[in-house]
Amino acid sequence: MTDYRPPIREMQFVLQHVVGLERLAALPGGEAVETDLVGHVLEEAGKLAADVLAPLNRVGDREPARLDNGVVRTPPGFREAYRHYVEGGWNSVPFPPDHGGQGLPWVVATAVQEMWNAANMGWALGPMLTVGAVEALAAHGTAEQKRLYLPKLVSGEWTGTMNLTEPQAGSDVGALRTRAVREGDHYRITGQKIFITYGDQDWTDNIVHLVLARLPDAPAGSRGISLFLVPKFLVRSDGSLGERNDLRVVSLEHKLGIHASPTCVMAYGDNGGAIGTLIGKENEGLACMFTMMNNMRLDVGIQGVALAERAYQHALGYARQRVQSRDLGSRSAEPVAILRHPDVRRMLMTMKALTEATRALAYSTFASLDLANRLPPGPEQAAMAARADLLTPVVKAWSTDVGCDVASLGVQIHGGMGFIEETGAAQYYRDVRITPIYEGTNGIQANDLVFRKVGRDKGVAARAFLAEIREIAVDLAAQPGDDAAVVGRALGAGHDALEGATDWIVASSEGDHRHAAASAAAYLRLFGIVAGGAMMARQICAAQRALAVQGSDSAFLETRIAVARFYADHVLSQAPALVHPIVAGATSALALDDDRF
Repeated sequence: MTDYRPPIREMQFVLQHVVGLERLAALPGGEAVETDLVGHVLEEAGKLAADVLAPLNRVGDREPARLDNGVVRTPPGFREAYRHYVEGGWNSVPFPPDHGGQGLPWVVATAVQEMWNAANMGWALGPMLTVGAVEALAAHGTAEQKRLYLPKLVSGEWTGTMNLTEPQAGSDVGALRTRAVREGDHYRITGQKIFITYGDQDWTDNIVHLVLARLPDAPAGSRGISLFLVPKFLVRSDGSLGERNDLRVVSLEHKLGIHASPTCVMAYGDNGGAIGTLIGKENEGLACMFTMMNNMRLDVGIQGVALAERAYQHALGYARQRVQSRDLGSRSAEPVAILRHPDVRRMLMTMKALTEATRALAYSTFASLDLANRLPPGPEQAAMAARADLLTPVVKAWSTDVGCDVASLGVQIHGGMGFIEETGAAQYYRDVRITPIYEGTNGIQANDLVFRKVGRDKGVAARAFLAEIREIAVDLAAQPGDDAAVVGRALGAGHDALEGATDWIVASSEGDHRHAAASAAAYLRLFGIVAGGAMMARQICAAQRALAVQGSDSAFLETRIAVARFYADHVLSQAPALVHPIVAGATSALALDDDRF
């Protein structure tokens, strides 16, 4: 087993030179965004990830969470690891000081979140849900809800969950049947929810469930859904815990991966109804929940990046150690480490390039979110909000697709041993496979991109991003060296392909929606590849500038250049070929009658 090495140097390079952390530092309240402080935060987070969480990763896979007399027991060591996490103040990193947070930018918290997930995704899912619950409650909760619950959630003393899915509804949230009945200043909740991550655990003395339910007189469909705060233990006005609420875990799901994470079937109201309080307004629960969902979708994108990084490190370690066959570049017949074999090097470079591109795009999107939150109202603030909104489905879907591809390559590099559980390579593939599914499947993300993010505003936000890509390509063309020229030309071709496809999407989204939907996945993939190419172009520009500085780390910087060049040659070069299935592939995708499949 290869130990996890937090890629702090790579993260800092992206934050400083690709994302541009100095923009945030220059804004009011940005004093905390100081390079040395951010470096210290990453270093300390890396210690917890590598020394505490990573050693528990295989433990949780082999000894999964279990339901014991109605109580969920997490794997050995998980509870103690969570205590270290809370004592270190890690849950509070991105939240405002008003609620006990540290006020650091989301983009810094994102780098930290990547380390948690790379070290131990099954453990990291618990804190991730709490972060989303804080966002929803801070945006839509009442003053009393914020007073009673936010300090405990921000500190991590309590955890939060999200309860959407039901057995008959799946992704069609409008079909849910969980009911809420008014009773004085609260509501009685009855119903069943499935796929509830960390619906129960043995870490904290209370859990705050955010539950979607329908009032008896509510309109049909998604317009009639409300959001409720339903604690495991009721909370008195002084903040102390009262009686156990009427909710329970019915069972735990048996899953392909993330065995350590308890995925619960939850029952509400077996004995008269669980007591909940309304978040936001009646029948506007889906809008409130989407505050949490948008946060979660970006976090899931980071999980794709994290598992890609972990799978890459694991495969690289194996490739250095596994000796087999002679070196094609040598006359010696002596076998060498498989790292010397060209096809293994190609796979490793693919893993590395895709991981770096998705990381940079995810960090860049979170930085846009930070700017949107911190800039004064005006055109620039609106532009940053639109950019973050546009890129959210791309980060979620493309990064998780990449995570699966990279983890699969990791298994392939191990050869037959990759199919054997003892090597550990298979766990990363099994764990990451959920990420294209939850928080809205990647097909849903593609439709969101096509219809809501591009079609709805007639491509305004997309074309603004295309202008950004064009500017990066022009800047790269002015850089010296063959590598810069190759990346610049590939980015220019990618820009043209995405621009043409965007024009088609805008026109098609106004016509037969089935055709636009059939092309949506290919369009999102094209968008991700080109957006990732823009990030790699920024990387090569920054690396070349840094190389000109005396005393710079030439090996590290030259690696950044080589990886960007590889991305241009092997990934970005695919962009023009994706235009055809987007603009001409819908007819064949929809050609068969139902009974001919």
